[in-house]
Amino acid sequence: MSRCFVTGGAGFVGSNLVDRLLEDGHKVIVYDNFSTGHEEFLMKAKSSPNFKLIKGDLLDYGYLRDAMKNSDIVFHLAANADVRFGLEDPMRDLEQNTIVTSSVLEAMRKNNIKKIVFSSTGSVYGATNNFPTPENDCFPIQTSLYGASKLACEGLIQAYCEGYDFQAWIFRFVSILGERYTHGHVCDFYRKLQDNPNEMEVLGNGMQSKSYLYVQDCIDAIFHLTRNTTDKINIFNLGVEDYCTVNDSIGWITKNLGLTPELKYTGGNQGWIGDNPTIYLDVKKAEEFGWKAKVSIKDAVIKTLEYLKGFDG
Repeated sequence: MSRCFVTGGAGFVGSNLVDRLLEDGHKVIVYDNFSTGHEEFLMKAKSSPNFKLIKGDLLDYGYLRDAMKNSDIVFHLAANADVRFGLEDPMRDLEQNTIVTSSVLEAMRKNNIKKIVFSSTGSVYGATNNFPTPENDCFPIQTSLYGASKLACEGLIQAYCEGYDFQAWIFRFVSILGERYTHGHVCDFYRKLQDNPNEMEVLGNGMQSKSYLYVQDCIDAIFHLTRNTTDKINIFNLGVEDYCTVNDSIGWITKNLGLTPELKYTGGNQGWIGDNPTIYLDVKKAEEFGWKAKVSIKDAVIKTLEYLKGFDG
């Protein structure tokens, strides 16, 4: 049994990870400031004697360091993940992604904790033209403050691995879908169609191409790859061997809802500044270690939509 410290454990991916860790018999401490997390996501976890919740901010280094004592491994999932509005508050990505990661690493060093699992992003590849994008792709010009801040986090983690003999698993996710999903394109479209089932604005031209991953497949990958890889620094893309266009996703969503809205496109090949028109990651490296996604993008979209419909009900 490991003592697992999870930052952002009340969030979408974090809370699903917490449930699975507890099911596997681990002790879990969740550290979250609830700026975007939801305490109701932890209702199942709270029933376990192996669970502890600490409400705290990662920028409060002293409190974080003390809370982390006696842990065996850190799952660092806390971040500002709202890429779209990053330019409205440039300090948010720096503080909530990069600076807090520095605090997490230093708290680990002070507590002699050597293992970290980090949720990075496919956005670190910026405006690459290499698809599907492998882990060893060269990094072009960064297109979002979010991607740039996550890339900086990766650099800090790697430096701590080299300097202090840490071991790291860095997972570059595509967008994650599934139960407890709280923001992103499925949520946006569903809300818009609730407000007006006859017409919907679509950012860009509808041809943006993205890959998505079901949350339980994501957690399966984290579990499998942390157990079956032993390098000092382990970097994996996580996604499926496929992608869809925005229009594909709209079609699945509207068909499920029984709607035929008129679509109003804002134009251009991206939804907003920093929105890479294509994110499609090469996942062969993870598959070579025995993991493969089970849920298709279409099914992940529908599962997410059904969750949102049930949540509203």
